[in-house]
Parts: sequence; C-alpha cells; structure tokens
Amino acid sequence: MSAVVLKQQVRQAFDGAARSYDAATPVQRAVGQALLAALQAQRPGWQPQRLLDAGCGTGQGAQLLQAAYPATQLLRLDFAPAMLACAAPGAPLCADLEALPLAPACIDLYWSSMAVQWCDLGRVLQEAARVLAPGGTLALSTLGPATFAALDRAFAQADTHPHRLGFTAPEALAAALAAAGLRLVWQARAQHSAWYADLASLLRAIKTAGAHTVPGRRSGLLGRRAWQRVQADYERLRQPQGLPAHYDVLGVIACRARA
Repeated sequence: MSAVVLKQQVRQAFDGAARSYDAATPVQRAVGQALLAALQAQRPGWQPQRLLDAGCGTGQGAQLLQAAYPATQLLRLDFAPAMLACAAPGAPLCADLEALPLAPACIDLYWSSMAVQWCDLGRVLQEAARVLAPGGTLALSTLGPATFAALDRAFAQADTHPHRLGFTAPEALAAALAAAGLRLVWQARAQHSAWYADLASLLRAIKTAGAHTVPGRRSGLLGRRAWQRVQADYERLRQPQGLPAHYDVLGVIACRARA
C-alpha cells in the first residue's frame, strides 16, 4: 500500500469517526491533560501569543489550551474535514502535518497530542521546527511500541497479519527531535488504560475512534474458531474493571533555539 493511499484511508477513517470520537477516546483526554500539566510545569506563567494545535481532532486539546492560554491566537489544524467541523475554539485549517501551509517562525507553541503516529515523524518534526519561532516550544504526545501489544499477541493465535501500527520507540522520537534541530527539555513515558466488557467492545471502540487503518491488515473476517482462540487468549487479561486496552504514551517537550 502506498503512503498516499494509506493517508487517504486514514483521513476517511477519521472523517467517519468525528461524531463518535469523543465518547470513544477517554485515554486521549487524559493524555492531553497530562501533557498540558507538564508544559505548564516547564514554562510556568508563559503565555504564547500564537499557538498551533496540530492534529486537533474534534478539539479536545483546543478547549484545554484556550482555557490555559486565553489570550493566545489559536489555530487548530487537522486533515480530516469532519473533525474540523466540530465546535471548538480557534480558527480551523484543513492541512497535512507533513506539509504545513504556514510561514516560517510564525508559531510560539506547537502542540500535538496523539496525532503524529499516523504520519512520517521526521517530516512532521521538520515542519514543526520550521514554523516555530526562535525560542518557541513544542509539546507532543504519541504512542509507543507497547501500545496494543497484548491485542497483537492475541491475534497472533489466529493469523500473521498486523493488527496495529508500528509505533515509535522513545529513542527514535528523541533522535527525530534532534535531527529537526529541536532541543529536548522534558520526556516521559506512561501507560494509560481503557476498560471494556468484552473483546468485541474493545475492538469496536478502536474502530469508532477511527484508529483501525493498519497497512497489511486482514481484509476479511476471522473464522469462528480463530475468533474463539483470540477471545480466549485475551480473556486472560481480564480484571475487575473488564478487559484492558493499554496505551504506551510518550510525551516530550522541546524548544527551538533562539536566533
């Protein structure tokens, strides 16, 4: 599958998920709140004049950012038009994180929470560095390699197709920041979990959130016996709260050097 075709499929998936996204993504909200707390701890009292929410989705992050930085000029950017149509603070811009239609050095705070895993990370960070003003700050969260690892192991009982993206390792994220000319000032790794009554509900929530586009994934349904093997394997993870979906979340804050 070409990168262009995959990107089109991802866009279509998130367009289709716009109405259901907020209800299906409790982890995304918690990750955004944690990233904002880290940013405010690193830059206490700072009020950026120009802020970009890159990969804004339905605007969960934009709402947090507007409350934290009420005087900022907030631009929320996403490549899924239906996401941008959701009511949220800031001026909407439909565009690709890998090719921002913005002038160099025009943004004080580049914010991106749980979006860049769908992109070429190197290109995204090069563009972030280009649009950041000297002394500007990047605050970013993305998914690490342990995300949905148990789900992948369960499906390995039934087939050899991939069932999740190849998420970014912490050292790869740090290297990409350095290659883009951004200085890392804070990083963290945390596990966040969501809980479901059964495996079907878990998979439905992932699809409802638009996060089901995986290169090379199975195109048809599993047979009954194969599905039962997958269910039986995943049931071993059951806790009183239900069956878990574990998110391995990487957070970073970086700065562009002053001129």
